[in-house]
Amino acid sequence: MKVLVTGAAGFICGYLIPELLEAGHEVIGVDNFSKYGPTAKSYDRHPRYRLINGDAKDTELLTNLAMQCDQLVAGAAMIGGISYFHEFAYDLLAENERIIASTFDAAIAALPRGLQKINVLSSSMVFESVTTFPTPEGAQLTSPPPRSTYGFQKLACEYFAKGAWEQYQLPYTIIRPFNCVGIGERRALRDAEVMSGNVKLAMSHVVPDLVQKILRGQDPLHILGDGRQVRHYTYGGDLAKGIRLCVESPAAVNDDFNLSTRESTTVIQLAQVIWRKIHGPDRPLRLTHDIPFDVDVQMRVPDVRKAKAVLGFEARTTLDQMLDEVIPWIRDEVAAARI
Repeated sequence: MKVLVTGAAGFICGYLIPELLEAGHEVIGVDNFSKYGPTAKSYDRHPRYRLINGDAKDTELLTNLAMQCDQLVAGAAMIGGISYFHEFAYDLLAENERIIASTFDAAIAALPRGLQKINVLSSSMVFESVTTFPTPEGAQLTSPPPRSTYGFQKLACEYFAKGAWEQYQLPYTIIRPFNCVGIGERRALRDAEVMSGNVKLAMSHVVPDLVQKILRGQDPLHILGDGRQVRHYTYGGDLAKGIRLCVESPAAVNDDFNLSTRESTTVIQLAQVIWRKIHGPDRPLRLTHDIPFDVDVQMRVPDVRKAKAVLGFEARTTLDQMLDEVIPWIRDEVAAARI
């Protein structure tokens, strides 16, 4: 299968593309490097991978590439940490709307030339206002809309998929990753400078930010809010496998899937695990609580049964295993002054 992937230089796609290549697929990646600047990947010279330096808003470019492919993974988006939701509240809505409209225009145009399906990388933020936990697929349709412009736009992406199917019979799969954790993500070029105590946040994502603050010796450790926020931290390699299964499985057509670990973890529990891994069991953890952002959702707990039943997908990497990979990588990044 030949797969077109937009946002190819992004964090999740850094796991997805090698997963697709390992499974024997051919991949064309598109990215304009607007988030991190130029990047180099270990698979850049893979014989079945071609990277195009281009903008996902260039509909003509995407159309020409989509006409050469069997499926399209719509991964391109303006995205950042929680500070992004405030700093770029309008841009997240407007820019991402332009990107997704261009991508769907290209997919619709390529449909008569053999494009089989578009796979839309949505977000757990579509569930920002839900009150049902664990949250099943479909809850976004019966809950109040997301409060953040980012969450609202990601919900709009899902409606693009439904609308394109209803009008043009473009098959789709909607994919919702939950709290991706892994290596390779760096500070976005446009990221605002946000301080947490005496340390500048790395990415406004809780795992890398806590790790680098502890590595830099912050004590007491600053966390946002009361620390009881619940998240499901999911390894990038697991998410890549789930996305690949969504691409490959005929049962995934015109359906949506939560891709996540089953394990719930509070921010305090996360801080305790990272502290112990860096400082050992004898040094006590002291916390101080910063004022949280408005969009710091308190509960994000997915129902993952559908992905297992339909796709055979389970996220098996534990938080301990993730951190054993991530902490040394961030330590090296801090030492090299890249974070």
